[in-house]
Amino acid sequence: MKKIMLLGSGELGKEFVIAAKRLGQYVIAVDSYSNAPAQQVADEREVINMLDGNELDKIVAKHKPDIIVPEIEAIRTERFYDYEKQNIQVVPSARAANFTMNRKSIRDLAANDLGLKTAKYAYAKTIDEFKNAVNTIGIPCVVKPLMSSSGKGQSVIKAEADIEKSWNYALEGSRGDLLEVIVEEFIKFESEITLLTVTQKNGKTLFCPPIGHRQERGDYQESWQPHAMSEKQLHNAQAMADKVTQALTGAGIWGVEFFLTTDDVYFSELSPRPHDTGMVTLAGTQNLSEFELHARAVLGLPITEITLERTGASAVILATETGTTPAYSGIDDALNEKNIDVKIFGKPTTRPYRRMAVALAYGSSNADITAIKNKAMGAAKKVTITCK
Repeated sequence: MKKIMLLGSGELGKEFVIAAKRLGQYVIAVDSYSNAPAQQVADEREVINMLDGNELDKIVAKHKPDIIVPEIEAIRTERFYDYEKQNIQVVPSARAANFTMNRKSIRDLAANDLGLKTAKYAYAKTIDEFKNAVNTIGIPCVVKPLMSSSGKGQSVIKAEADIEKSWNYALEGSRGDLLEVIVEEFIKFESEITLLTVTQKNGKTLFCPPIGHRQERGDYQESWQPHAMSEKQLHNAQAMADKVTQALTGAGIWGVEFFLTTDDVYFSELSPRPHDTGMVTLAGTQNLSEFELHARAVLGLPITEITLERTGASAVILATETGTTPAYSGIDDALNEKNIDVKIFGKPTTRPYRRMAVALAYGSSNADITAIKNKAMGAAKKVTITCK
């Protein structure tokens, strides 16, 4: 049995803890607030500010974990190098966690060092630098904080009138103490995909069937698996995912995002952890969910293959107001249709657009993906959330 310290205890962390517990592991779940989803199923919990390096050092010294598994970006990741020197396994590695904490490091690695195909981009720390960057990249363009999560702070500038609003929104959506943004060329893509990539300690790199997804306000709203793409596009995406994960080193699952144009693939982003769009794998689309794959890779257990078992889709269920003690209604109506599942995350508070649950739909491996997506969205709309 290994002692695992999970840094970040949201819904993705909760599913990872469940997968780890099923493999007989001991988990300490850490977050900035008490009773976070993963803390509800872990062996122990800690509540700290993970951007405070001293607080982080204290709980690592207190618990002496064998493995540290980061599940969010807002962590003082430079401390991870010291933890590795203490023979603590950092997932996937201290290098990976540190590089991917902000978009600047990973984009420069991908575009400059590895030569991956990306959108043109520029950085800005001040409003004047931002205006110059927008002028250089051109309108329309995409604006993102260098460090954020779940799409917070992301927007598209479609006209000059949007510039100042996008700048302010990006700063508001920044996590941690890094107040810098990236301005990206707007790629006229046909779709976006997540290519879940699994690197192993003693095995070959494996790829999950591609997952398509749709975003609003920079945050995922629905995802589906598999997503249709040409053999050429899939080969290019897998080659880029393999190249960047090997450069970052370590074992675990990676959410590698790409833009698909008519006949090409552009690298977009990378997360060294389970991806929110990968919640579709909870519908049994694969022989192992992304969380089970992550747990096995982290523990060095063999993963011989990843197979598509059936078609599936996920649709998020969002809060509409700020409140506490959320209650859910309409679950019975949602589950009254075949091949539907609903998973409540267990977040103790709500705010507008906060992701609180997910509806899942599935069918045979050759089922019509549009019909499955519609089923998931229809189920999600039947569930409503009320708060005190």
